[in-house]
Amino acid sequence: MCVFRKFHVTLAHENRTMTYNPIQLESLLGREPIVINPEFIHALHEDLKGKTILITGAAGSIGSEIVRQVARFNPGRLLLCDVAETPLYTLGLEMDEMFPAIPVELIICDVRNVFRMEKIFKKYSPQHVYHAAAYKHVPMMEAHPSEAALMNVFGTKNIVDLSVRYQVQVFVMISTDKAVNPVNVMGASKRIAEIYVQSLHEKLQDTSIIGTRIITTRFGNVLGSNGSVISRFEEQIRKGGPVTVTHPDIIRYFMTIPEACRLVLEAANMGKGGEIFVFDMGEPVKIVDLAQNVIRLSGYTPGRDVKIVFTGLRPGEKLYEEMMFDDEQMQSTCNRKIRMAYIRPYNHEEVSAELCSLYKYATEMEDAQVVKQMKRMVPEFVHE
Repeated sequence: MCVFRKFHVTLAHENRTMTYNPIQLESLLGREPIVINPEFIHALHEDLKGKTILITGAAGSIGSEIVRQVARFNPGRLLLCDVAETPLYTLGLEMDEMFPAIPVELIICDVRNVFRMEKIFKKYSPQHVYHAAAYKHVPMMEAHPSEAALMNVFGTKNIVDLSVRYQVQVFVMISTDKAVNPVNVMGASKRIAEIYVQSLHEKLQDTSIIGTRIITTRFGNVLGSNGSVISRFEEQIRKGGPVTVTHPDIIRYFMTIPEACRLVLEAANMGKGGEIFVFDMGEPVKIVDLAQNVIRLSGYTPGRDVKIVFTGLRPGEKLYEEMMFDDEQMQSTCNRKIRMAYIRPYNHEEVSAELCSLYKYATEMEDAQVVKQMKRMVPEFVHE
């Protein structure tokens, strides 16, 4: 699936209007697009057909694409949960047009509201849950650590706890490479969510309860997502520049949204429970090279038509991201683009006790204490 962008622009310094060339996001990756392993197409159809599927953060970039891809496998009912009213309504109109035969429930709800979420689980009995609801912008979460904890940690805790309680077959958490050796609050909050999810799986194993398959997927940046660097570059080019990059050496792993969601579905199908699936995103891309390519693909010459300026690293930003910890043991799967990471087990009771302290500080908006508690729970978390 190719994603194109086309727009008009007035260059401020030349006062002229031109039409951009369409930008094919895949061309920015420098590699072949990732597709679902053909042998899994039938398996996914069998796994999802007729099922009631809950997707949190459904109106977001990743959540909405998971909705579109799941819908192709004929689920019995889709429960689309988000707090963003207008994007959720727009997604509902799209589903009515593209998949009129699939019953869709649009649910305005905050995953932090465990009482409201429990009513949804009790009423609809979802069989699969894809948990994509999260705060993701690093600078915003640096300024609001308590909100990061309440959404990314305790929102996740609510959904996975309810999934186990109401005997959901598969729970899938969408995580990020920023959770690995985190240097920012957002990454630390996602890492703590990973730890809790892993500890709950361990508890289920210890009690010999055969129930929910708890799976985590971890990948890097997605091209074209809401608020992504590409959108930022496009907006800056529309204004005639300059295009801003924080540092000349900063690099990131990238996927397109459809690629990431295809691998999420495939990993959820192959997972037995307890795994963290790490996606092979190819070689990292220098952001300055990405900016130059976007300028060129838009029909202009970097430096001459549109300048690039360096603004300095933002709070919580590091030069490169990592996909796994040093102590994570990686195993290959039948899809060479997906690997499994098995990490040290976590005791559920101990993790839950630590979360009690984190919850107290977060609900009282004690941001400094929240960060301190995050460091206690994630020793790798290095934060100024």
